[in-house]
Amino acid sequence: MIKVNCATLPANLLESELFGHEKGAFTGAATKKIGRFEIANHSTLFLDEVGELPLDIQSKLLRVLDDGEFERLGNSSSITVDVRIVTATNRDLEKMIRE
Repeated sequence: MIKVNCATLPANLLESELFGHEKGAFTGAATKKIGRFEIANHSTLFLDEVGELPLDIQSKLLRVLDDGEFERLGNSSSITVDVRIVTATNRDLEKMIRE
């Protein structure tokens, strides 16, 4: 099981942490980084405090859930994964949706 606490990572690093990035994708990306989804392929990914995910990351997460595909930052080729997702949050998600 691969674990990610979504509340502890800054929003600008969260996408890279989950989906990975290619060398040169942004300033400071000196090497290719494999993301947590790819590491968790054929296993389980636990997203703690998933209610803290920014909306742009939520849409990318939805694509992985629907299609099992994503792109690393700086690469337009799709990567296919087979990952079981387990999530937890302290937020009242139903209330947030209504609002």
